[in-house]
Amino acid sequence: MAKLRHLALSVPDPEVAARFYEKAFGLKRLRQNHEAITLADGVVSVSLIQSSSPALGGDGRGKDFVGVHHFGFIVDDLEETGRLIKANGGVHHSDPDPKAGMTAETKYLDPNGIVFDIVRPDQAWKGAS
Repeated sequence: MAKLRHLALSVPDPEVAARFYEKAFGLKRLRQNHEAITLADGVVSVSLIQSSSPALGGDGRGKDFVGVHHFGFIVDDLEETGRLIKANGGVHHSDPDPKAGMTAETKYLDPNGIVFDIVRPDQAWKGAS
């Protein structure tokens, strides 16, 4: 069974958003760089991505989009889950970019065009269990 473990939010100011989630919900800061901050509660991680970040480009939503950008699942079998996604109306979106140095996520679109990704447990986001 897949487990929801990751949310990515596009926000105007990741630092302001991070302070809110730290203070309001007690989330812990795991890592950050010039365009994103990742927090977690020990089970689910939340990445707060700068809304004008080039990392958000090419998704059809345009620069400065604010809102839920994508979410992610931990799955046991990437190939079988990918087959099930496609058999039920999902569409493959992109594969991991090994040069990006990021978590190895395979991205899909659901039947409504909403982006989500899948990873194996050994590739899971730090702070998600």
